[in-house]
Amino acid sequence: MKLIYASASPFVRKVRVLTHEAGIADQVDLISVATSPLATAAEVRAANPVGKIPALIRPDGPAIYDSRVICRYLDDKMDAGLYPEDELWEVLTLEATADGIMDAAVLMVYEGRLRPNHLIFDDWVEGQWSKVTGALDALNERWMGMLNGPLNMGQIAVACALGYLDFRHGARNWRDGRGALDDWYAVFSERDSMKATMPQ
Repeated sequence: MKLIYASASPFVRKVRVLTHEAGIADQVDLISVATSPLATAAEVRAANPVGKIPALIRPDGPAIYDSRVICRYLDDKMDAGLYPEDELWEVLTLEATADGIMDAAVLMVYEGRLRPNHLIFDDWVEGQWSKVTGALDALNERWMGMLNGPLNMGQIAVACALGYLDFRHGARNWRDGRGALDDWYAVFSERDSMKATMPQ
């Protein structure tokens, strides 16, 4: 298998953390690309018509894409147990919450990086950040029980989302007022899988 990736992407990191946790990181070759919404890499377009990463090229079928699809596929293929049936809907909702944080945080980066300075829409940026903070508050207030439970894909997704906030939006201090979430992440981020996939 081959994973089309960029190390800074939190969506890619989700997949990579899963491969480490499932013990298959050495079975997935990494194809690094430089890509953006304004300049999609040819390798990305060939694997995913939407032009987004990650995409997983399989030897026994067409490429699959979207991090949630790839994670479900690898979890099923390796019987990793990161989507436990007895908590499936909660895990999927937790993963979707984390993906929502990633979506908004990445859009904020694109607004500052790709749009001409005189066209940057500050209110829109803050609107994206309000989505992030709303999700963070929900995690801190309602999801700590699941975050502190047995390892699942929701936890991995949340950790990757928080890591991306540190990487790209550190000055906004997502930890303020969210002590439980901060404490959880301090422990989770020490996992070998997280250290091996730090964004560059």
